[in-house]
Amino acid sequence: MTKLYLITGGSRGIGAAVAKLVASQGNDVCINYMSNAVAAEQVVADCKAHGVRAMAVQGDMAEEADILRLFEAADEMGSLAGLVNNAGHVGQSDRVENITAERLTRMFAVHLTGSFLCAREAVKRMSTKHGGAGGAIVNLSSAAAYIGSPNMYVDYAAAKAGVDIFTKGLALEVADEGIRVNAIRPGLIDTEIHASGGEPDRIEKIGHTVPMGRAGSADEVAQAILWLLSENASYVTGDCLNVTGGR
Repeated sequence: MTKLYLITGGSRGIGAAVAKLVASQGNDVCINYMSNAVAAEQVVADCKAHGVRAMAVQGDMAEEADILRLFEAADEMGSLAGLVNNAGHVGQSDRVENITAERLTRMFAVHLTGSFLCAREAVKRMSTKHGGAGGAIVNLSSAAAYIGSPNMYVDYAAAKAGVDIFTKGLALEVADEGIRVNAIRPGLIDTEIHASGGEPDRIEKIGHTVPMGRAGSADEVAQAILWLLSENASYVTGDCLNVTGGR
């Protein structure tokens, strides 16, 4: 049976990998992207190659109006079965003493407020309390939530720690409404996010420090997300799964 999944931040990295993997399993996909329409449309084309429906919707996941518009667009494709809250960003590596209020506002708006609002809209559609058929939500946290990322991204780490406890609280709230809510904590993953944070060579510099001796791939994280979305994880909710190579 074909299901519909919504993935925020789906034009690159982990989000793109999830979208293509979900589509390869015969499911329809609605992805969100912030600015790179060319990349988003390529992901859509890759998904459609599997014979499913796919659509990309531009929007800033820090803006409630854009989130509402995204879900309204997804509604046109059918009933939602799952949400992956993947949209995110990092600032330039810096110490807490240099972080501005503006940076903090953006960091928490994208990672925490945006995930909260997207989950709110998903619950309205999937909860059996509201006439839905149930579903699954997977939030993207990070190993930074327990490592702390000192001298680099303490603001990012704090936002992701918020995602962890939000995941737990929401999971308990909707556990008897047919919705499972979990989080993935990726570790050092080879994606473009490191370049956007001003460290394009970060993988090469510290990949060897991971216990498994290498960085992970977006596809490896996507496989874990797909499992949490699937019925294979039918008795798993309120948990954070580390995909970190042992960190």
